[in-house]
Amino acid sequence: MSDFLDKLNTYYKEKKINDKYYKILKNFYFSFEKALQNSSIKKEAYNQSFDILIDLILSQFISPYKFENYHKKIFSPFNYYEYGKKIVSFLLDKENSKIFGEENLELISKYLKNNENVILLSNHQTEVDPQVIDILLEDKYPKIAKDIIFVAGNRVVTDPVAIPFSMGCNLLCIFSKKYIDQDPNSQHQKQIYNRKTMNVMKNLLSKGSKIIYVAPSGGRDRKDDNDNIEIAPFDPNSIEMFYFMAKKAKTPTHFFALTLYTYDLMPPPKKTQTEMGEERVVNRKNAILSFSKEIDMEKIKGSMELDKKQRRKKRSDSIYKMVTEEFNKIIRGNNDS
Repeated sequence: MSDFLDKLNTYYKEKKINDKYYKILKNFYFSFEKALQNSSIKKEAYNQSFDILIDLILSQFISPYKFENYHKKIFSPFNYYEYGKKIVSFLLDKENSKIFGEENLELISKYLKNNENVILLSNHQTEVDPQVIDILLEDKYPKIAKDIIFVAGNRVVTDPVAIPFSMGCNLLCIFSKKYIDQDPNSQHQKQIYNRKTMNVMKNLLSKGSKIIYVAPSGGRDRKDDNDNIEIAPFDPNSIEMFYFMAKKAKTPTHFFALTLYTYDLMPPPKKTQTEMGEERVVNRKNAILSFSKEIDMEKIKGSMELDKKQRRKKRSDSIYKMVTEEFNKIIRGNNDS
């Protein structure tokens, strides 16, 4: 038995970990083991990482980490950034992963070097998307990989299994709409928190050289009834909020669409859930990132619409269509290869 399972059993018997998370963590380990059984990765390598993971998770049960509105990745005294990447690198088939639209990445790099900002409007598929993006960018675009800021919802900063990975990321923390609406008693407080985060973001953009990833869907893509991955609909108000904040900032901000294909690495639960604690099923798979051309937010289809609500919707629909069409192209290419 691994040290991870030994410790997990001990902590469970000592009632330091409850029934729900005991099952989640045990199944996570066995899923990881199964995913790597035909790979060249030695069991000792990931066992060592899991041995660390169980203690990192236990510490969140004892004393949960409190995230600020803007959280900077933690390198010391424990390097959460490198640790998160290491765990995910066992699952990511980097050799067969791809980046499309590198000419657009070059333009993004140029903007950042000129002290201008970039906001990536993207779909979102797995809990480990930030680590996958970092790993795939770090060889040719190490500064982007290290500097990228992810807009994070409530779940990844409150779930004890997710927190150690989140601590290794730059995050702008917000409550997504489903969590705001979940409890009417705390709704106003969450809205105030979100406004503070948006103000922090405006100040960051005013300083310049910031690259921010946001999923306007507010959640992960899931499979439809025909077992096809469906890009989660974008929220027009989310896109408009980021566009509004970008315009208020003192430094120019550029918008790009980013399309992710990471689904098979860690598929999300079939249905969305607001309660904490979800099963983690993993696979060793490749991933694909595709950076689309710069989006002219003033000229994109629907931008001339006089009705404000319709203008927002059409702008959002246009960006959603870009990501969806690119994703379908990626899926066809990946299935043919």
